[in-house]
Amino acid sequence: MQQPFTSRDVVSLTGITPRQLQWWDERRIVVPAREGRRRMYSMEDLAEVAVICELRYRGFSLQRVRKVMRFLQREFGKRLAETVSGGSEYHLLTDGKTLYLETSPRQIVDILKNARQPMLTICLSDTVRQVRAEIRARKSNSSTSRSLRQARQAS
Repeated sequence: MQQPFTSRDVVSLTGITPRQLQWWDERRIVVPAREGRRRMYSMEDLAEVAVICELRYRGFSLQRVRKVMRFLQREFGKRLAETVSGGSEYHLLTDGKTLYLETSPRQIVDILKNARQPMLTICLSDTVRQVRAEIRARKSNSSTSRSLRQARQAS
């Protein structure tokens, strides 16, 4: 099983504030597992937090974010990170009223061409990949610094 992430890890990886993370848990937007009083986040939880952060950064209200997350849950029938880890690129498009979830570049272009108002697009796959890359980079830096410490102690 994959190592869970603490609240501190999630804050560090996504840039969210500790209070926002706590509030999202209280409002049941992203609900982590618990170890006593500690919140422990899975990779799936972390991916959802990253997507929500991206939506909030783009100006989505928390109410709108909830609608998007419910839409994604209905469309996929499974967790966001599980879905976007496949080979397809998932793009979320919205004009503020209607949500589209597309994997086909042709469909995306058609939606954009036929839109009557500006469209916001977010590549969900990229957001999840960025979080995973950050995790790998930190693990790599951690193991490198651990190796350096061990080498210094040995000499």
